[in-house]
This record gives sequence, structure tokens and C-alpha cells, in this order.
Amino acid sequence: MYLNLLKSLNRLHPRMWDFLQLTRMDRPIGIYLLLWPTLWALWIAAKGVPSLGNLVIFVLGVVLMRAAGCAINDFADRKVDGHVARTQNRPLATGRITPREALITTAVLVAISFVLVLLTNATTVWLSFGALAVTACYPFMKRYTYYPQVVLGAAFSWGMPMAFTAQTGDLPVTAWLLFFANVLWTVAYDTYYAMADREDDLKIGVKSTAILFGEADRVIIVTLQGLMLMCLLLAGSRFQLGLWYDLGLLVAAGCFAWEFWCTRNREPQACLKAFLHNHFAGLAILIGIIIDYAVR
Repeated sequence: MYLNLLKSLNRLHPRMWDFLQLTRMDRPIGIYLLLWPTLWALWIAAKGVPSLGNLVIFVLGVVLMRAAGCAINDFADRKVDGHVARTQNRPLATGRITPREALITTAVLVAISFVLVLLTNATTVWLSFGALAVTACYPFMKRYTYYPQVVLGAAFSWGMPMAFTAQTGDLPVTAWLLFFANVLWTVAYDTYYAMADREDDLKIGVKSTAILFGEADRVIIVTLQGLMLMCLLLAGSRFQLGLWYDLGLLVAAGCFAWEFWCTRNREPQACLKAFLHNHFAGLAILIGIIIDYAVR
């Protein structure tokens, strides 16, 4: 239904679908993986009652900045995507969108996002420049380091301290536990994603944690996921979260166990499926947080 709705937008302009693909609006998994942790932080900062204004700002901000990140990522990868089976049909790789159009799209999306941030407060506005910096840097990291997933983790986690400052005007030290937990989680699930492309990446010289970890990939992933859960348990204790929150973490742990089993043969499609499955773990934690505050 969602895809049909997007495709119907193509009637407004013959190239609309190309831009929807450029910004990965046809693949909302990235929105979910960015949105759930941001909402964890917003709900905790607001003690279960976030303001409607902040809720709208951060949901829209997540959608827009994820779209901007995808556009600049495809710009950076425009010369290599055509050599990777999974990405060879992307709009920039096939020439349906020009590099200039991709940069303009990125600039417009970032500008709209910044307008939203201006509706918060000065501290959040200053933090937003950090979000822009890591978002812009990430697509180029895979050429210089085997840790691009760490930079992605920072980009996907930056909305969490911003949620605290927007909601409360303050940034408690414990909020960085949530940030660090999400960085660990992002490295873990994006390594599954990179495992699906590992053979192609080796041929074209692109670096990733999947290549760095080698045969230890799955063990390291599940270790990172375990450390993420430990950080969230500690954060939950500091923020006085209770049983429902812990149950959400337990469901997430079950998701991680299933992913570990699913990827036992390291088949590319299984690795991609494990990556997508992380969305349910993040959602389970969010539901646990919401219920925990609601039943008080």
C-alpha cells in the first residue's frame, strides 16, 4: 500500500519516482531505524509525555535528514554503485538523476530540516550542526576507514541528545548512555547489511566492518548487541524505568538471537533479512518505554 501510494505520486511528474528512489523513500527501513531511538530519547526526556510540537519536529526531521543522507550517499557512491549488484539500478548509477540534482536535493532537504530545528531552542540548534557534519562525512568514510559503520552510528544517534535538549533544555550525562547504546546497535545491524555486499566491496576496494571482522563477524555483532542491551539496562536504571521497559529489552534480545541463527551460513539474503529485522527490536524497546510511562 505504501509503495503504491509513492508510485501514484509519479503522475505528478514523470521523474518523481527517480527522486523518491534517490532519497530511499521507497525503502522506509532507514526511517524506522533512525526514528525509534530518537523517540526513545524524546519519551524518556519528557518522562512519557513529549510535547506535540517536539514530536512533530523530530518525526519530520528524521524523515527529511534520512532522505538527505541517502541523497548525499548516492552522490558519493555514484561511481561505485554500478559495480554492486544490489545498487546498480539506483538513479545516480544509471544516470536518471545527475550529480548536481542530487546535491540540490540534499541541500533543500537539509534546509527544511534546519527550519524545523529553529523551532526548538539555541542548544538544539547548535547540536544540529554536529548532526549535519557526521551525516555529510559518513558516505565518504568507506574509502578511508574500515569503520564507516561507527560514523553512521554517530549520525543515527545524534537526534537523541537533540531530543533531550529540545524537550528539557538540558543534556544529562546519562543521556550519553542512550547515545552510546545506539552507536553499538547501529554498528551491529549495519555490519549485517555490509555482509550482504562483502564480495562486491572487496572487488571494488570499499571498506566496511564486515570486511574488517571477517569470520568473526557474527560473534562481534552479537557481542555489540549484548553491550547495547547492557547500556540500555544501565540507562533504564538511571532513568527509573521499570518492568515494561525490561520486557522491551528482552524482546529485542530475542530478535538479536534470531538474527544470529538466521545468518549462520552468511548468505547475502539472510544477512539483509537480519539487517531489516532490527527494526522490530527498536520498535519493541520503544513500546516498552511508552507502556512503562503510561502505566505509572
